[in-house]
Amino acid sequence: MQLVRAFNAGCNVVAIEKNHKKYAMTCAWATMLDYDKVGLLIGSQSETGKVLEVGDICGISALSHKQRDIANLIGEHHSSEYDKFKTIKYSQDNSAIYIDGAKVVLEVQVSEIHHFKGIEEDNFVIFKVISYIEDAKKKFLSY
Repeated sequence: MQLVRAFNAGCNVVAIEKNHKKYAMTCAWATMLDYDKVGLLIGSQSETGKVLEVGDICGISALSHKQRDIANLIGEHHSSEYDKFKTIKYSQDNSAIYIDGAKVVLEVQVSEIHHFKGIEEDNFVIFKVISYIEDAKKKFLSY
């Protein structure tokens, strides 16, 4: 499995349904750690980050260059304050949620969560890639 071009450090949406509630966040800091592992730095303010636990299955959508409005919508609101999925097209497979039209969608499992203490407690979450689909015709969204 080769994921070298799975996503860039642009706009990646992590989304999960947990306890009958949908959560999503935009993450700009993501990196490949291995052929089947990705790491995302998730800020302490993220409600999505707060509900993630080791073993959870979720979706990561590396947005395409035409999805800036989706990145902004998901990134500007907390999941408890606004239904982020009300106006965007998405797909769901069990707990994993994917943004339709993304450059790459990955089904992932949370394998590790590292807490960084400081002024705020950010989390570096390591995901094991279960599967992915890439649309080679699309370009990545980058800010």
